[in-house]
Amino acid sequence: MNQTFENTKIKGKISLCDALHENLPLLKDKGLYKFIWVLTGEIELVVDLQPVILTAGQLMTLSHLHHLEFVRVEGEYMALLFNSNFYCIHKNDHEVSCNGLLFHGSSHIIVFNLNEEEKRRIATLTGIMHDEFENYDYLQEEMLRVLLKRFIILCTRMAQNRQGIARENGLQFEIIRKFYVLVDTHYKEKKQVQEYADMLNKSPKTLANILSAYQQPSAIKIIHNRIEAEAQRLLLYTSKSAKEIAIILGFEDQATFSRFFKNALGMSTSDYRKTFKNKSEVV
Repeated sequence: MNQTFENTKIKGKISLCDALHENLPLLKDKGLYKFIWVLTGEIELVVDLQPVILTAGQLMTLSHLHHLEFVRVEGEYMALLFNSNFYCIHKNDHEVSCNGLLFHGSSHIIVFNLNEEEKRRIATLTGIMHDEFENYDYLQEEMLRVLLKRFIILCTRMAQNRQGIARENGLQFEIIRKFYVLVDTHYKEKKQVQEYADMLNKSPKTLANILSAYQQPSAIKIIHNRIEAEAQRLLLYTSKSAKEIAIILGFEDQATFSRFFKNALGMSTSDYRKTFKNKSEVV
């Protein structure tokens, strides 16, 4: 099964399929957000050079920035993919509140273990979506968009439940989510915790306490993780020089970037590229 709707005028796309590993155009499309969940057996993947094994009942979310490769498929799975032209999670953050929670630019991979009720809800929703892909009328696009929003909201609630978010402390967790969004947006020009605390109208200490209460990494670690992830992607998936990458990431010079990278990864940019380049694809 490979169902795709595409609005060619706005280049919006949504797909529901059970063999993404065999669909190279979809797999190589760098603009797609992805939900992948396993129905039976297991699948082995590589995400940003990190090995991942998903087993039955697990669901993974990936942003359009993550590089995905299938290594082994021994079971059944489903994949739901969409791009920002079909539904923009940034512009519509007030509707689904998933940005920074389900999707962010760091190399941290989000995987959920689904309970039976969650499996049932996902199966019901994707079943309706499957039928809607067959309705070729003027209402189809909006109906698919509504169903996608429902799917995202379902996964957002799952993520919130796993963080132990109750109504009385939901506003605190919203600060964490907004912090991740701000880091994704401004990491190239803002690298100090104080700058993000100011944008959140919080003190650095208050921000640190909120992150700690939800077992999140420290604020500076989150900022550095985002920079590291982008540096690794640029080294592995482009042919840009270390000097060019330093400029892209907002470092004052190549030497400062090189020190940052070596402190973070334990090797120079040139050694990192030589070691891992053959495992990636230059784009």
